[in-house]
Amino acid sequence: MDIVVNSPNVKYAENHIETNYEYLYTKAEKLGTKIEVTPVTEHLVIRTHTKVPRLGVMLVGWGGNNGSTFTAAILANKEGLSWPTRRGVQKANWYGSITQASTVRLGGDVFVPLGKLLPTVHPDDLVIDGWDINSANLAEAMERAQVLEPGLQQQLRAKMALMKPRPSIYDEDFIAANQASRANNVIKGTKLEQIQQLCKDIENFKKKSNVDDVIILWTANTERFCDVLEGVNDTYANLKLAISSNHPEISPSTLFAYAAISMKCTYLNGSPQNTFVPGILEMADKCNVFIAGDDFKSGQTKIKSVLVDFLVSAGIKPTSIVSYNHLGNNDGKNLSAPKQFRSKEISKSNVVDDVVHSNEILYKPGEKPDHVVVIKYVPYVGDSKRALDEYTSEIMMGGVNTIVVHNTCEDSLLATPIILDLIILAELCSRIQMKRQGDSDREFVGFHSVLSLLSYLCKAPLVPPGTPVVNALFRQRACIENVMKACIGLPPDSNMLLEGKVPFLMGEDVDCEPHKKKIKIQNGRH
Repeated sequence: MDIVVNSPNVKYAENHIETNYEYLYTKAEKLGTKIEVTPVTEHLVIRTHTKVPRLGVMLVGWGGNNGSTFTAAILANKEGLSWPTRRGVQKANWYGSITQASTVRLGGDVFVPLGKLLPTVHPDDLVIDGWDINSANLAEAMERAQVLEPGLQQQLRAKMALMKPRPSIYDEDFIAANQASRANNVIKGTKLEQIQQLCKDIENFKKKSNVDDVIILWTANTERFCDVLEGVNDTYANLKLAISSNHPEISPSTLFAYAAISMKCTYLNGSPQNTFVPGILEMADKCNVFIAGDDFKSGQTKIKSVLVDFLVSAGIKPTSIVSYNHLGNNDGKNLSAPKQFRSKEISKSNVVDDVVHSNEILYKPGEKPDHVVVIKYVPYVGDSKRALDEYTSEIMMGGVNTIVVHNTCEDSLLATPIILDLIILAELCSRIQMKRQGDSDREFVGFHSVLSLLSYLCKAPLVPPGTPVVNALFRQRACIENVMKACIGLPPDSNMLLEGKVPFLMGEDVDCEPHKKKIKIQNGRH
């Protein structure tokens, strides 16, 4: 399905789409009791390269539940597999992916898949590799994860048995001690030697698979937060020296990010730890390489970002949010350790802050709801995570409203489509460039190295310095959709729909005289 925009502002060239685009936004400033608002119009030229590269993906934690499920899903969808279940025959699909299974309105009642607005990588074409601290091949990892139906596993076993993770970095100071028994496939040596090996792995994968670009994504265990120390990881130069001196406070995930950036590979962090220390942020900026994170936003947190946005937007004041989880996969086992749980607690707790700060009628400066997050490891439930949330809010005249949500979600089957979307959208962003109209002497530039466009997919969105964090889910989704629309010269969907509300915009001929009516008012009513 080809989308062709009929506009003099849109040009289709052999290798790119170029649009002259009016970007409208507002600046607002509080001046005492007065608020001064200034509409701003930026006249941009947006160029999107249409050649889609052969893309390689390297997963850190390839043998975990998410990594094995992602690989199985790619194969199952590529081969169009189906398998029997208790509810009938199930066919492979990408439900849960916004690029593959959600749609965008172009106009009227015409909708298209989000991923078809622009040329994007097809999931079937992805080439996968990766690292894991455990040596099990992907067939064994898939069976160990207990996520997919046996009938599907049986069909995939032969191909997945040929896939074996590369040795990864294991540092017992950063993940829970209960993971030690899995660590039989590790890179030895100093931190500098480990980075050198990772770079060799990336180069080897590129040559072996003949891919054009590689995206690296962390889907391994949650680490504890590392300490940000002056002279260690606070600048790019200090980080480089700290790695050379084998400083103990440089985490494995930061080493992976360092290696990825060194090799000009986009790095995506799917766990909540603070991988992106200031030194990594500076390095990514200087090397002009994309990074994004943190922590996949899949079930409970996604619902929270919707519900709190709904309540506050409705003028209702959430005063207490209590979230309880229990799960039995290896992620739950790792999170049973206090330091690793703390990383997850931080990413889950901050998701309501921007919504709360937006309403000074409900909340005084510095005020926010009581917010408690509990995670318990219950081996029996496996990958089928249980989440219970209680939202208590103040309503008018001292009233209280309580909403309780129970959510059972198969964790890896929610996370896997998010992994896919992060990869596809990150790659697309590398082909979008822009400049101001009339700046003929200037080159086109891409997005900032901190790819905040992907915030919809992350619990704790990483944003460029000085940029407000947005957690409200529908604003995040609208950002992705509207940027993609701008690339083909279409305006944002304002949802005003005046073309269905105002007669002359509805195509009706309006004669004012016949529409003049006398309105009789009785007892204050029309």
